[in-house]
Amino acid sequence: MRRFWGSLILGAGLAAALAGATRAETLADALAYGYENSGLLEQNRALLRAADEGSAQLLATLRPIISWSANTSAASSSSIRGLNAAERRANDIEFDNINLSAQATLSASLLLYDGGQTRYSLDSQKALVLSTREQLRQVELQVLQRIVDAYLGVQRAAAFVELRRNNLRLITQELQAARDRFEVGEITRTDVSLAEAQLASARSALAANEGDLVQAQAEFRAAVGRAPGSLATVPDARIPGSLEEAQAIARREHPAILQAQHSISVAELNIAAAEAAKRPTLSLGSSISIDNEFEDSESIGLSLDQTLYSGGRVESRVREAKARRDAARAALLNSSRTIDRNVANAYALLQVARASIEASGREVRAAQVAFDGLREEAQLGARTTLDVLNAEQDLLDARATLVSAQIDETLATYVVLSAIGRLTAEQLGLPVQVYDPTAYYNLVRNAPSGSSEQGRALDRVLEAIGR
Repeated sequence: MRRFWGSLILGAGLAAALAGATRAETLADALAYGYENSGLLEQNRALLRAADEGSAQLLATLRPIISWSANTSAASSSSIRGLNAAERRANDIEFDNINLSAQATLSASLLLYDGGQTRYSLDSQKALVLSTREQLRQVELQVLQRIVDAYLGVQRAAAFVELRRNNLRLITQELQAARDRFEVGEITRTDVSLAEAQLASARSALAANEGDLVQAQAEFRAAVGRAPGSLATVPDARIPGSLEEAQAIARREHPAILQAQHSISVAELNIAAAEAAKRPTLSLGSSISIDNEFEDSESIGLSLDQTLYSGGRVESRVREAKARRDAARAALLNSSRTIDRNVANAYALLQVARASIEASGREVRAAQVAFDGLREEAQLGARTTLDVLNAEQDLLDARATLVSAQIDETLATYVVLSAIGRLTAEQLGLPVQVYDPTAYYNLVRNAPSGSSEQGRALDRVLEAIGR
């Protein structure tokens, strides 16, 4: 009986929406559609692909760089001739000759050694890619949690509207009964006026609840990407049995904590890269040139350079990297505490909702008995119309509290899932093609050229994404 009244009332609240529907939309349907059509998810997937490309660009700096250049120029000499000053002022210029020159050069260079600076930077970028993947998971948690909130928000608002409509019908009946009793002299005009006032208040409250339903539907449309249809009842999510177990899972799996851990790795590798900038750099270079006289020249050589003094810039970068590492460590501690608090809050919300369901269920049953009894007594003249109207309001409030508590219980289970990092398409088993964050990285990690087969495959992938 714990959920009997809540299920009955919630079912009544959705009866109008379910009428005539062949199949009610489930929460999984809404989550799947929102997952596949979320602009926020697409935005962060593109940012992840950009981070993947950063790894490819750093890898490319360790490979030979081949380039060409061409230039041409024209040079001339001239003299001013004249027999007198007037003719010289006329600037009668004649060109003695014009010399044309052209040159084309093909050059290649290869970084042989830079103290490990590029390698450290490449490893740092790879750690940044892992951090960005966890950031994408956090966005997924936010998107799906918003859909759950919107879905249950529509159900809550629809149930309240139906409760208000039932209340309006009952008050209308009470008003008619009051008028009938007034006609026969059983009650005074005051009782009729009280019923009329209660009816006006009920109509106002119904208009407010209908407005809340419109807003809830608008939020559903924004969160999911389409208007809500007929919505099915949502089952509670499967969650860990205890707070301690949930917090342990969250510390291991929540993307906010994993992202903070990868950010520490990024910072430590950036320290190593900054320190490597103090070491010498060795490069191999070669070039072939040909001019318009078809004379060519070739050269090859090694270049070794090292910064001996930079005004303290290199040392400042090392200190900056260390400061960012310390900040990343503090962020990890803060994230751990925040996740523990969020999980505890979610379980507290769940316990409050369950306790409210128990109390509200008893309150509904008691209020129903009181209302039925007062209604019978009023017909016998032992109770006033005001007593009946007050009892009806108490019953309405109890039913609304029960419906709200039941929805809060279901919502709290999904909040727990989000708090431990498991409110994802993969964990929920949604009927969608789950986005693979490693697929694009595997295509670009070797930095393929545009003329290679892998490069052409990448072009096709990006073209499909663009469409």
